[in-house]
Amino acid sequence: MEHNSLETAKTAIKMAISTREEEKQLKKDFAKENIKTAAVDFGGEFNKSVPDIIERAVIAAKRENIIDNTHVAQGAVAGAAHDAISQIMPRTMGLNVGGKIGLARSGEHIVVAIFFGVGMFNLNEVTMGLSHRSL
Repeated sequence: MEHNSLETAKTAIKMAISTREEEKQLKKDFAKENIKTAAVDFGGEFNKSVPDIIERAVIAAKRENIIDNTHVAQGAVAGAAHDAISQIMPRTMGLNVGGKIGLARSGEHIVVAIFFGVGMFNLNEVTMGLSHRSL
């Protein structure tokens, strides 16, 4: 069964906001629904972290067999990750960030959700970016 882009996006969001323990169970549950998932943590100063976040998304997608090792598939994940980052850029420029990347694929739909914790002094903000691609 193939899920639509909305259902696939909800899955990626759930992966991005999950704890490590929750992530393991969600991964099993979504696999039963024929949705491939992955999640990976990141952190650091935002401006320096952007290439690392994109690279982590692509590596996680390949590691979990969400995508194959083709230029097109890797570009789709990298592009979606970049779009998700671009959505939150005004809120995070120059600040420290940490969070989690959630990826989900059902059929031709692939979604990258990035959950950010944004730190400044003792004030912590949260934000999320989300993007979809078709393969």
